[in-house]
Parts: sequence; structure tokens; C-alpha cells
Amino acid sequence: MKRLRLGAAILNQTPLDWEGNTDRILAAIEMARSNGVSVLCLPELCITGYGCEDMFVSSHTWRTAWDMLQKIIPATKGMILSIGLPLYITNGVYNVACIAADRKIVGIVPKQHLAGDGLHYEPRWFRAWPAETISEYSHDGSASPIGDLIFECDGVRFGFEICEDAWVAGRPGNRMAECGVDVILNPSASHFAFGKHEIRKRFVLEGSRAFGVSYIYANLVGNEAGRAIYDGGALIASAGELIAAGPRFGFRDVDVTVADVDIDLSRTRRAAVHATPFDVTDDVQERIAHVPGTLETPDQPYKSTADVGAESEFSEFTQAISLALFDYMRKSYSNGFVVSMSGGADSSATACLIRCMVERATADLGIDGFLQKVAYLKSIAAANDLDAIMSQLFTGVYQATRNSSETTRSAAEAVTKCVGGTYHELDVDGLVAGYTQVVEGAIGRELKWETDDITLQNIQARTRSPAIWMFANLKNALLLSTSNRSEAAVGYATMDGDTSGGLSPIAGIDKAFLRDWLKVMEADGSAGVAAIPTLSLVNQQQPTAELRPSEYDQTDEGDLMPYPILDEIENYAIGDKLAPAEVLQCLVEQHPEIPKDQLSEWLKRFFRLWSRNQWKRERYAPSFHVDDKNLDPRTWCRFPILSGGFRHELSQLD
Repeated sequence: MKRLRLGAAILNQTPLDWEGNTDRILAAIEMARSNGVSVLCLPELCITGYGCEDMFVSSHTWRTAWDMLQKIIPATKGMILSIGLPLYITNGVYNVACIAADRKIVGIVPKQHLAGDGLHYEPRWFRAWPAETISEYSHDGSASPIGDLIFECDGVRFGFEICEDAWVAGRPGNRMAECGVDVILNPSASHFAFGKHEIRKRFVLEGSRAFGVSYIYANLVGNEAGRAIYDGGALIASAGELIAAGPRFGFRDVDVTVADVDIDLSRTRRAAVHATPFDVTDDVQERIAHVPGTLETPDQPYKSTADVGAESEFSEFTQAISLALFDYMRKSYSNGFVVSMSGGADSSATACLIRCMVERATADLGIDGFLQKVAYLKSIAAANDLDAIMSQLFTGVYQATRNSSETTRSAAEAVTKCVGGTYHELDVDGLVAGYTQVVEGAIGRELKWETDDITLQNIQARTRSPAIWMFANLKNALLLSTSNRSEAAVGYATMDGDTSGGLSPIAGIDKAFLRDWLKVMEADGSAGVAAIPTLSLVNQQQPTAELRPSEYDQTDEGDLMPYPILDEIENYAIGDKLAPAEVLQCLVEQHPEIPKDQLSEWLKRFFRLWSRNQWKRERYAPSFHVDDKNLDPRTWCRFPILSGGFRHELSQLD
């Protein structure tokens, strides 16, 4: 038996936070050393952070990253580890893993496949390294091998798949298996999306089985750069068996997942599954970088855990947004959050997510640990329970007009107070009337609902914006916008009204999902967060903007269409890129109980509203990415602001 102790580090990094990122890397190294780890995999681009965007092509970024690397190298005594950074090489920047061993750089492996879909723009900044190509990198008089390298230490061979490398059909692991590699390291920066962790498990397990190797997967955790959420979830597998799995959505800055693997056992299984001989040509020998020293065999086996259970989307949503809000707040040095509480589903969901943030963070870190991570927040320095923290971190404000109802007012107050927030009520009807009268005087006529419907609705929403911004300024807090994804798709939102805010935490979630999640939160709670019973006041309502007089009986679905239908159309039309006629065919098959003419009418309404409201989506506050059919033009779905509006395609429906 040749036992080897492996480690996968999870880091909560911030782009261009040089000292902070380096300190967290050093902390991970020490944590791994204290657990007897011989080989440690750190996340992709961990020195700079993954989300540096166009700063990756700044010479200052490359130079500083290299300087930070020199501070890390001396801490690698007695270990082999990979350290991610950008590296400038002959007219191009490469995303590389620098392999250090016993306080020396022994080689550099660049990424071969760049992620360029969805929220990824790696080809904008980096170049892909060609497979089976070896060169030399020189810096300050020293030279290191660089390229598609294999490392050998004490008879054990190591290879690399850097994040996207493992997601493609021709993954490098295939070639490494032919070269007798024993351990594959995968330093990643893999963003969260619903169900994505199960896919990661599959490629880690299948890679370890098919290649006959031990496999280390390391990832980032937290809200690194504002939009993408990283869920951690380190994985270590060997010969098709998951040996260790690290925590997901953790609030700690550093964690290391540790496991022992039997190199001889994986070789035995590799010999059984590989019918063809390993490649032992001179070309392969040239790719091997020899690492001096020996790999320590642990005296006692390490007891690792591997939780392989899948989580529901509701649970993942609760955990992901909680973590994202916490990191966004502390990394922006904001004093909590302000929400314009309407008494409806969207603002109530936003308030509940703030409570989820506090409950989950304090459960993970403890009250003292929570306060230490937000030490700049003097207002909660003496807090000793969740409600004391919530009363300072969350302010909810209900702003009534003559069209507001007691139903929504009661719900806004009850939910805000139930989650522990500070509640205020304002009557802004006089302000609305004042604006209306000024404009009526200017145009010389009375504004009426029969002729000026949208104008009279929007002024109510916009009148609420200045006051809620005042509360945010008074608290030095983040104003959270409460628009959801279904509304974003069709522009059912008032710009500079209910879209006002610096962060839009639920803009990536459709209305139907939110309503179902609120029912779960009312009855049982989610992901360890206690139930919020006052949500019954919200869940029994029919969603409404509540901007028209009561006799109009206004509802969101009356203005638009049923939310489940809207979400289906969006999925087919925007997610799957189907033409209107194809979408209609899908809807007819899915909903035989609804007349085709009605489905066609809703479909036309969607495409027309989608096309004319791209400018609104361009102006939304930053939102969190939670699935891979997002509408955010900054990170996923690009669409022209001016277009033909599908006129030709829609005419064919008739």
C-alpha cells in the first residue's frame, strides 16, 4: 500500500485584494500542513481572484500576482501545491497553475480550454495553451518548464485539468491516463447554478474511474466579484469512488478538505480498465518534470466524509443568496440593507433572504465570528442575538398611496417585524398628487385613468424612490431592488421606481419559483432557517402592483399572463432560442386545456414586451447568477436594445 494524503482548498477571495488573497492562501497551506497533507490543490486564479475582468490584461496585475507568488513559495516546505495566477508569455496572457514543491517552482501548467459561454469571457483576456506543447518560462534570471506537463515525485505522477479542461469532450485527463498519471488536480473557479454540483460530482467520479486515478477538485466559495456565486464543495475521488466532499456555501474564508488515497490500489484498477499500454515514448518523457524529495506516508489514516446527497433547488437558493448577500454587504462595507416593502411576494422574499443570511452566517460562524467578519459595523458590535443584529441590518419601509390596501400594509409590517427588521410607514399620496397637479398645470388638462393609465401608475412607483434612497443614505446601507426575473423578461417594472437600488438579489429568479419558495418558508423554513409564519399574509394574496384604483381589480397576471406560462415562454424563447411558431407548438402540446388563440395572444405579448424592454434589463441593478438561463445582459443573455421586435415571426402566427 502506498498511501498519500491529498487536500483541496476552498477560498473566499476578492479580485485584486492582494494582501487578503495571499493571507488566505497562506492560511490554507498551514491548515493543510497541520493535517499532514502532502499535495494541496488551490482554486483557479486564487492569487488575483477569478473576477478581475479586463484588469487581467493590465501589466500591473501580472507583476503584482508574481510578487505575491514569491511570498507564498517559502511556505511550501515539505508539500506540493498548485497556485493559480495570470501569466504574461510572449504577447499573451495565460491562466496558469504554478506548481511549487519544497519552496521552489518546479513547473507551470497553463489552461488548455477557455470558458467563453454565459457569464464567462476568458477568451477576451487569456490564450489557450496547445496540448502536448512544452516551453520554458524565464523570470528574474530563473527558468521553469511550462506547458502540458506531468510531474513526478517519489514515483508518483501528477497531472492537471484546470476547470473548463474537465468539462470538454477531449479533456486532458484522457492523455494523462495514457501516460501513467496517478493523481489529477483540478483547480477551479466554478460558479453556482441549480443542480450544477451534481454535474461536477459526475465528472470527478467518472474521471477518477475512467482514468484510473485519484482526483482532487478545489473551488472558490462566496460572492467573489458581485454577480457570480461560488459554492465551494471540494471533492476528492479515487478510482470511481468519492472519498471526501467539503462543505458548500460556507461562510468561512478558508477550508481544506482532506483525504488519504491508495496509489497502489488506483494503479491496480487502472491496469484492469486500460487495455492499451501506457505511452512511454520519448515525447512523454520530455513532458515529465521531476520533483525532488519524497512523499510522506501518513502514520494513521485520515477519517474523511463524503456527503453525496443532492439538495433541492429551494435549499440551494436559500444558501446561495444568503451567502451572496453576506459577502456583498461586507465586501462593499455597507451597513446592512434597506427594502421598500410593498407587502407582496418580491419584497417579502427579499426581507426573508436577509434573515436567512443572518441565521445561516451565525450558525456557521457563531455570533462572535459573525461580528468579527463585519467588524466595521459598529452598530451591531454589542449585539448578542439574531434579532438585535437584524434590527440594525434591515430596514423595511411601506409607502402608501390612496390605491394601497390594508392587506398589503399589514403584510409589510408583519413580515418586516417577524424577521426582526426595523419598520417604517410613509404616506406618499400627497407627493403623488403634487407631481400630478404640477404636470396637469403644465399641459392644461386633467390626467385621467382612461387616457393616462401608465403615466398615473408610474408616478406612484417613482414617487417612492427618493424617500427609500434617503433611508439607504441615512443608514449607509444597500438599497435592494425587488424586481424578479419574470418581470425583467417583459419589462413589468417602473424604471427609477421599483427598480431603484444598488443590488437586485432576486432578479435571477422567476416569480413562480419565488411564490413556491415563500410557501416553503412559511410552513417549514429552508436550509436550516426557521419558518416565517407571517408569510401567510403574503401567500394568500394574488400578486398585484396595486397602482390602479380598487375598482380596476388590478393583478399582475391580469396585466400580463399567468406567471407559469410566462416562465415557460421565456424558457423556450430565450433559453432554448426557439422561434415564436416553435414556442407556440410547445405550448399547445403542454397545455391542451388552454385555447390556442389564448396561448398565441400571450406569446405575442411576451415577444413584443421582451423586445421593447431590453433597455430596462440593461439598467437593472447587479443581480446574482443562480441558473444557466439567466436574463442579465452583463453575464448571460445579450440582446439588441433596438431590433425588429419579431414582427415577421409573429405575423406568421396568424
